[in-house]
Amino acid sequence: MAKLQCLAAGRSEKDALMGLPVLALIFGFVALVWSADRFVSGAAATARHLGVSRLLIGLTVVSIGTSAPEILVALAAAMEDASALAVGNAIGSNIANIGLVLAITAMVAPLPFAASVLRVELPWLIGVTLLALYCLHDLELGYLDGVLLVLALWAIMYHLVRSQRRVPDGLSDTIREELDELEEMATGRAFFWLGAGLVMLLTSAWVLVWAATEIARLLGVSELIIGLTVVAVGTSLPELAATLSAALKGHTDIAIGNVVGSNILNILAVLAVPALVNPITIEAHVLWRDYGMMAALTLLLVLFAYGIGSKPRITRFEGCVMALAWIGYMTLLYHQS
Repeated sequence: MAKLQCLAAGRSEKDALMGLPVLALIFGFVALVWSADRFVSGAAATARHLGVSRLLIGLTVVSIGTSAPEILVALAAAMEDASALAVGNAIGSNIANIGLVLAITAMVAPLPFAASVLRVELPWLIGVTLLALYCLHDLELGYLDGVLLVLALWAIMYHLVRSQRRVPDGLSDTIREELDELEEMATGRAFFWLGAGLVMLLTSAWVLVWAATEIARLLGVSELIIGLTVVAVGTSLPELAATLSAALKGHTDIAIGNVVGSNILNILAVLAVPALVNPITIEAHVLWRDYGMMAALTLLLVLFAYGIGSKPRITRFEGCVMALAWIGYMTLLYHQS
């Protein structure tokens, strides 16, 4: 009886200690998403007032800015000596984007592959996934790996700028739609939200990283596991909302492109942050289990695009297959942690 009472007391004490980190985690996610939206709107409006073309704003501020939550979380984690959490966030977000975001959206409405995704973006995703394997195969993510990832990002952005200039008005439909949704701001207000949004992004990222590492400590699991699960899913929820919204509005052709673009940035921009700021040695299971799952889901996406069925699209059944794969991976992480 005394032993049971001690166990109950220990559990209630842990629950009490867990309360603050959980609240901080929720606050961090909400503040991160909101401040990222304010930052992107302020940055785009500032660039517009400075005379930057809509093309460059769409390809840089909007495209990379929408990945600001993941990038800032990775930066905060790396600077707090929690690079494993940053690596887990980058890989876990890619897994969640395919196994959760695309899977759920496809179950709501079958998703066709746009011609540009088949011709350009999906081959890029295959290439950067292989590049990630090259960077991680020696179980180290170091400075040279970070430089290589950033150079690849620069090469893709350069290609995008050149190719977009060949579009009649210089803008693709996807970029034009994203730009049209941005809020118009006066110069002073734009500068304010540029600065305030960045400060709030940094603050909420640090709060989220503190909460995640504290939860990992209290649960007795690694920061990598928290990055692969809680943080990765949390930073993918805005992508889920945006993709579902696009599908429900009938814009199913851009849903896959949004996720593919996000996954490319997660590898080239988010994974580069811990490599450049605080290089890390990873364990072998990160390569075969976590990178392996990311590569497997990417391969599944490629098969749906090029090799299965008469039309390149993700059907409801295929969405269920991806969702089951993600659930199986989460179950594996639970049992191994």
